[in-house]
Amino acid sequence: MPPESRKIIGEGMKILLTALLIVMTGFYGNAQVKNPPGILIAYFSCSGNTRVIARDIQKECGGTMFEIQPVKPYPAEYRAVVEQARQEIEAGYKPELKTKVENFDSYDIIFIGSPNWWGTVPPPVATFLSSYDFKGKTILQFITHGGSSFGRSSEDIRKLCPDSKILKGYSCRGSMVGTAAGEVHKWLTALNLGSGSY
Repeated sequence: MPPESRKIIGEGMKILLTALLIVMTGFYGNAQVKNPPGILIAYFSCSGNTRVIARDIQKECGGTMFEIQPVKPYPAEYRAVVEQARQEIEAGYKPELKTKVENFDSYDIIFIGSPNWWGTVPPPVATFLSSYDFKGKTILQFITHGGSSFGRSSEDIRKLCPDSKILKGYSCRGSMVGTAAGEVHKWLTALNLGSGSY
């Protein structure tokens, strides 16, 4: 084969390989474009009801679970808890928490779960919301209750996190948490956060 022909074939192969590399890079690059957002499921659960909903949420959309726990636990007796909660809420008390969220800035979507105490979020949740910068974060509230639904808790969260995007929350009676998975699925699917959305 004449040298000129070999040179032409060689140049042609280089062009072909370069084009193939560009196509492959573009294909794999597109496959990696969809980065799932960091999801944090932070919850306070005194009786265990809110924890059940938190687990249902994690089954639907993944995410990191974080239990909000005060350094000093609440009493085991129900009436004692109710009275202590009333006093703390009236005083605006924010108890110290046991642990902190690692790499908080890596989370884009944050679920905030709690029972409804005296019409609002419990003091440990108020502490949590005051401990981090929620600017630009998307917040989804879920709450368990005995009949009062959200009360004023959603408004109080907005006051504590004025620079956040707050989406429609979910409330569930404490007596219904064992069968709430279907409702949780509907709630998250309507927000494009259900199974397989990310």
